[in-house]
Amino acid sequence: MRCPRCTSQDDKVVDSRAAEDGSAIRRRRECLACGQRFTTYERLEEVPFVVAKRTGGREPFERAKVMAGIEAAAKNRPVSAEQIATLAADIEEALRIAGPEVTSEQVGLAVLERLRAVDEVAYLRFASVYKDFSAAGDFEREAGLLKKSTDPNPP
Repeated sequence: MRCPRCTSQDDKVVDSRAAEDGSAIRRRRECLACGQRFTTYERLEEVPFVVAKRTGGREPFERAKVMAGIEAAAKNRPVSAEQIATLAADIEEALRIAGPEVTSEQVGLAVLERLRAVDEVAYLRFASVYKDFSAAGDFEREAGLLKKSTDPNPP
């Protein structure tokens, strides 16, 4: 680290602590040449995370879009804002593990998978938009699949 006063590169760390809710490390340093103290911050450089759309385009992943979709599906349902934020964070974390680029299909399926465990009605609402339901039979089919997957005693 270069001293801001004398530009010497010899310094020592006097104090280190977490900063910005643990997403950075704050270090107090002292220049060994001139005695000047200064602060540096270390942050994790995030790898760009991109969603490949069905149309062929690519755009940065936005957790807010995932949250908006879940909020719309869970409107007037007993799903708290905390649950929605936790779902979105879990989805983003799981998708980041998959790699620096995911498809919009992977995003939609990840939302459906987690929403199913939280609220079945919100799941069906999200599925109706995501899977582009066009008739009542689509709802019946999806509800049947949902019942099968959540039924503890299959026939």
